[in-house]
Amino acid sequence: MKGTEHFKRTIHMYLEQRAEEDALFAKKYRNPAKNMDECVTHILNYVQKSGCNGFTDGEIFGQAIHYYEENEIEVGKPMDCQVVVNHVVELTAEEKAEARQNAVRKYQEEELRKLQNRHRPSARKENQPQPSLFDLGL
Repeated sequence: MKGTEHFKRTIHMYLEQRAEEDALFAKKYRNPAKNMDECVTHILNYVQKSGCNGFTDGEIFGQAIHYYEENEIEVGKPMDCQVVVNHVVELTAEEKAEARQNAVRKYQEEELRKLQNRHRPSARKENQPQPSLFDLGL
């Protein structure tokens, strides 16, 4: 669910910024009975009920704020889906380092596999006998 994680991170970053700028919202945002997973579930259920496929940032962020501002709100059932986000999320230094390590590890594994397979006879060569001069009809 990479798309959904990106979506969750985008919503989280927006709400964090909003809480820094708005003390009244910050108090509601810090409510221990509320969390980002339920906020995202609320937004996804809102989107599904609407029947629309595209929303403005304001509509989605508005639903996130609505989730935190309402004490009694129907969140809905969690759903398994992919969300497309048109925002670029800046990775932390740790996330960049982890992504770099994963890329290097994957590259090393691919190169090792190539080296190991280079000296193996291919299945195609084993199954096809080598033609002789007599077979060529010369």
